[in-house]
Amino acid sequence: MTSKDIFSVKSFNLLIMKYIILIMDGAGDKPLEKLGGRTPLQVAKKGNIDYLAEKGRCGLFRTIPENFSTCSGVANLSILGYDPLRYFQGRGVLEASAMGIYLEDTDIAFRCNTICITDDGRIKNHSAGHISSEEAAILIEEANRYFGNQGVIFYPGVSYRHLLVLKEDYSSEIECFPPHDYVGHFYKELLPKPKKEEAFRTVELLNKIIEESRKFLDVHPVNLKRKRKGKDMANMLWPWSPGRKPKMKTFVERFGIKGAVISAVNLIKGIGVYCGFDVINVEGATGLYNTNYEGKADACVKALKKYDLVYVHVEAVDEASHEGNLELKIKCIEDFDKRLVGNILTHIDMKETTIALLPDHYTPIDTGAHSSEPVPFFIYSPLLPPDSIKKFDEVSCSSGIYGLCEGEMLINYILGRRRE
Repeated sequence: MTSKDIFSVKSFNLLIMKYIILIMDGAGDKPLEKLGGRTPLQVAKKGNIDYLAEKGRCGLFRTIPENFSTCSGVANLSILGYDPLRYFQGRGVLEASAMGIYLEDTDIAFRCNTICITDDGRIKNHSAGHISSEEAAILIEEANRYFGNQGVIFYPGVSYRHLLVLKEDYSSEIECFPPHDYVGHFYKELLPKPKKEEAFRTVELLNKIIEESRKFLDVHPVNLKRKRKGKDMANMLWPWSPGRKPKMKTFVERFGIKGAVISAVNLIKGIGVYCGFDVINVEGATGLYNTNYEGKADACVKALKKYDLVYVHVEAVDEASHEGNLELKIKCIEDFDKRLVGNILTHIDMKETTIALLPDHYTPIDTGAHSSEPVPFFIYSPLLPPDSIKKFDEVSCSSGIYGLCEGEMLINYILGRRRE
């Protein structure tokens, strides 16, 4: 790397003023026999994405450090150039920031799912059948009545995604298991475990919450009504991903760039808050296949008038993957292409805009769990000639000009601070 390969912030921003980063959560996958040895990205009809890949430059990016959590929080921090080994302190603290919950430095925040457990004690799903936020809020209120005190507080979130905050002398040195990675497993094999002796008291509390929550949730009117309608019950609380709040420099401090984040998911919004981004909420953004793609596209285009960078995240593909629904995964990729990317391209000036697109991680259909393979990406820049790649998928991008990227390489390529 020579000095000629580094663009200064000032000189580059005179040429490129706008950046869009598009995240197709969980789109990465492995070759599937059902698809003739191809992946969903290779099979899906995605003319807009392939067009940008052909006009841009491609590569692979390692979003998950070796032997590290495959959480989306880790992956999205990596994409934005924040070392997760340093800055990832648990999913709960990131979601707390998006929910406007103030945490003391000593507080420990957990993501807390409402999950569905089968009669024989297996995790049926991580989402309680994608329970509505209104139903779940009633159950979280009940959890506060049952377990809550000045040091133990539950906060309702969106659908199955909630928060548990411990405010007394508790420990974050705990091994927890993300429920979306263990569908079909016996929950008793996945109970929190202490990493250090100081964590025994905390683990005792968490296991009490898990075991006793089933006693009152199984017979709660909300769940009895869901059962009568043939829906999955939210019959267990599942706390995981503990941590204390991180201290991070904002994008303005790092790059002189003002950003905004668009997502239905509090985790991504929370990362945006720590990055100093403004959060743009879109009506009808659900985190599922029925999300408002057009609304997100419109919000992105409008945001470019005010912000230098817009980070647009769509959860739908990942949720289809967790369900093991191959047809839905392919449909969500195609909707992302046509309804989000297509609408954005129709309303922006590509001579003034850099566009990057990638999954944050793999979520293979055959396991329904996140995995750590490097993900494909492209960067379209009007300043740079394209490489030879014509399609966007795991195999094609592995031959792209960027090769395998790690650490801060991707964000520096996107922002033009570094050239291959």
